[in-house]
Amino acid sequence: MPGSKNLLYLCLLLTVGVAWTKAETQRPITETCLVCMCEALSGCNGTAVCVNGACGLFRLTWDQWVDSGRLTIPGDSPLSDSSFTNCANDPHCAADTLQHYMVKYGQDCNGDEHEDCYDYGAIHYMGPFNCQADMPYTYESIFKRCLKRAEKQQKQQQATNN
Repeated sequence: MPGSKNLLYLCLLLTVGVAWTKAETQRPITETCLVCMCEALSGCNGTAVCVNGACGLFRLTWDQWVDSGRLTIPGDSPLSDSSFTNCANDPHCAADTLQHYMVKYGQDCNGDEHEDCYDYGAIHYMGPFNCQADMPYTYESIFKRCLKRAEKQQKQQQATNN
């Protein structure tokens, strides 16, 4: 896996949080969680436009986009023919779409009495009404490996700062 490509997308996705303000809607998904969703779903491949109706880094679907309020990139209309693909292929708009989706459908899918990234990963991949089911092995293993790697890096950084 090319490190520079992933580093580029990590930096790109981390900047999403910079523009968020308190006046905007809740943001339940952390930047780390977004990166891991991206990695598990598309390998953070920004060149792939749409695959079987799922578009962008996060492989958003039309239904998810509509359920999230038809967010658009600046200057686009939610009614234009290209507004869905434009948003899904824009990292900021796609991440905002996922945030809105989880505000609407976020829930504890694995029964640990805690709503977190694992739940959001299940909801995004399998839908809010099927998120209790087992995730497909490949998706789940990439997703969990990414989260564990991020947690390990965070602990190492904390130890360095102390």
